[in-house]
Amino acid sequence: MLRRILISAGAVAAGVALLVLIPLGLARDPAAICIDDPRTFPEAGIEGWSGEQLENAATIVRTASALGFGRDGQILGVMTAMGESSLENIDYGDWETRGFTNPDGTPTSSIGLFQQQEWWGSVEARMDPATAATMFFERLGRLPDWQQLPPSHAIHRVQVNTDRDYYARFQEDAAAIVDALSGTCTADPA
Repeated sequence: MLRRILISAGAVAAGVALLVLIPLGLARDPAAICIDDPRTFPEAGIEGWSGEQLENAATIVRTASALGFGRDGQILGVMTAMGESSLENIDYGDWETRGFTNPDGTPTSSIGLFQQQEWWGSVEARMDPATAATMFFERLGRLPDWQQLPPSHAIHRVQVNTDRDYYARFQEDAAAIVDALSGTCTADPA
C-alpha cells in the first residue's frame, strides 16, 4: 500500500510539474501584441497570416472600431479581406487573374484589400486600406439585419459576389486575428 501511494505521489508531482512547466514554457503574452505597433506582431504570424497581412488586418480592426463596430463587425471586415485579397493590398483583381466580368459583360475593376470595383470610389480610395475598410463598413452598417445574418451572408450582401457562403472558411482565422489584436497593449512601443 505504501509503495502504491509513493508511486501515485510521484506521478502527481510529475503531472504538476508538466502542468506548470509546459504552459509557462510555451505561453506567449497576448498583451505584448500592440495593434498600433507592427513590431509586436508575432513573427510566426497568427493562424498562418503574418507581416503585411497582419498590418492590414490591424488597419481593418482600428477602422471598424473607430466607426463603432465591435468584435463581430471587425471579424466580418477581416474575413472579407482574407477572402478577397488574402489580406494583401493588391492593384489587380478578378479580371486580370481569372477573366471575370460583371453581369453586363464588362471587365471587373476590383482592386485593394476588399477588391472593390470602380463604383466604390477612386483608385486612390480603394487602394488606401483605411479608406477601403471605411467604405466596406459604411455599406455593412446600412444593412439593417447584418448582425442576424450568418457572417458570410452579411458580407455577401455588401460585396455582391457569386457565392454567399464563400467567406465562411475564413471566420475562425479572422476571429483569432481580431482577438489577438484586440488585447490591452502593454508592450513598450519605443
